[in-house]
Amino acid sequence: MLCPPLFPANRLSAWAVFALLAVGWLCTSDAQAASPLRGPPHHRTTVPASAPPCMHLSARLPHMGRALCDAAELVATEGRSSQGRTLYARDVVAPQARLRVLVVGAMHGDEMSSASVALHWIQHALKEPADAHWRFIPVLNPDGLLARPAKRVNARGVDLNRNFPTPNWASDAKVYWEQRTRKDPRRWPGPSPLSEPESRFLHEEMARFQPHLIVSIHAPYGVLDFDGPGAPPPKLGRLYLDQVGIFPGSLGNYGGVHRGMPVVTIELPNAFRTPLDSEMRQMWLDLQGWMVERLRP
Repeated sequence: MLCPPLFPANRLSAWAVFALLAVGWLCTSDAQAASPLRGPPHHRTTVPASAPPCMHLSARLPHMGRALCDAAELVATEGRSSQGRTLYARDVVAPQARLRVLVVGAMHGDEMSSASVALHWIQHALKEPADAHWRFIPVLNPDGLLARPAKRVNARGVDLNRNFPTPNWASDAKVYWEQRTRKDPRRWPGPSPLSEPESRFLHEEMARFQPHLIVSIHAPYGVLDFDGPGAPPPKLGRLYLDQVGIFPGSLGNYGGVHRGMPVVTIELPNAFRTPLDSEMRQMWLDLQGWMVERLRP
């Protein structure tokens, strides 16, 4: 909008002054709306594609300062997203590790709090590893997370948590998508199981790492889910067990039910707000306690 120059008020009529004030307010509003600093703090900045991963994540994730992300010391893997972004991981190994635990965040790109919790937990693992070899993949779907706005699906429009090779995927996954979700584009399982580079990478990590436990962090239902053999954890922090069912192509269905790798699915209460530090620590302690009591190498 083209804004007029200002004139001394004593040379204008009352109506003219009123009109100029109204136009000035509109110009100010337009300038604010166009400003890159509008919106939530973690959505404000645009980061060059070539920047280090923590520059992207600290600008995008809630409750995630650059220093804390840098302290995670993420390592580039051979995995790539649909758009060619590097997938990062971090291993934390206890001196007497007897269990292998795989932690996955941001499988759905618009569940940003899940990536923040995974990054915070790396610091807890460094202090209290609980006799485990931890492998963290904080952001499995960077294309969805870094999209504007963030998207549940990957860059090819596939829900990664419906893309794993559960038995009868060809007959079940698409029927479920068509009949139960009414072809919801946010839950499209893809053209075939493991059609996406992100799900293939995680599938290969499961084969390489052979975890005794998989922890998949999601949002925003505020419950705890469990798939697999053994007794589930009754709660993690303020999240209580409320098993939500089995879906064709989901990680819990594939890993927990068909591969015998227990899968704890954490559904945080909010996709855009990370739990308090005390809550994340309590979830970590509860997970450790359950692992020590229930899991066997």
